[in-house]
Amino acid sequence: MSTEDQPEPEAPAGGGDLSAKLFGKWEVSEIEYNDPSTERYISVTPVAHTAGRHARKQFQKSEISVVERFINRLMQTEENTGKKQQTLNLVREAFDIVHERTDENPVQVLVTAVENAAPREETVRLKYGGISVPKAVDVAPQRRVDQALKFIAEGVHNASFKSPTTAEEAIASQLIGAANYDVGTYAIGQKEEKERVAAAAR
Repeated sequence: MSTEDQPEPEAPAGGGDLSAKLFGKWEVSEIEYNDPSTERYISVTPVAHTAGRHARKQFQKSEISVVERFINRLMQTEENTGKKQQTLNLVREAFDIVHERTDENPVQVLVTAVENAAPREETVRLKYGGISVPKAVDVAPQRRVDQALKFIAEGVHNASFKSPTTAEEAIASQLIGAANYDVGTYAIGQKEEKERVAAAAR
């Protein structure tokens, strides 16, 4: 079989070649996952901007790089809506800060932070007659990742809004804190609170 007849290798989900580097610096081919339940929903590619490709199909968001999903979540505030390039630059600078402080791959730090900040239980409200009763339920893996990204982004906004702390410093601090499971970090605090309320509603 000639080389011309051989099929081309498939591109990874979300686009891009895994041998390339995110922002031209960070390896994404050897990321380790500690939580098997969320592994398939935390995609890592060297592509940080896919122009909304995931919007074409429901649930396809899980195929987009977790870095881009984090960038998109950071934009979801009144002041930063739509500022993709600005937010992307902030995350790029924050990754440099993370590497300086931890001497680790910042993409790995982000993945670990998302795994640590993902709540395993939450509560729903069931109505019995006219009474609402809280009930503890397990959280689906995809929702766990969504919630973790939300908590980290909210922590960044709270730490940097009307504060002398720069956005990139806030991003780096929140990622490092969540990756180290620091309960003083907003994301970990929110996760612990959700699980505490759920435990009380069992």
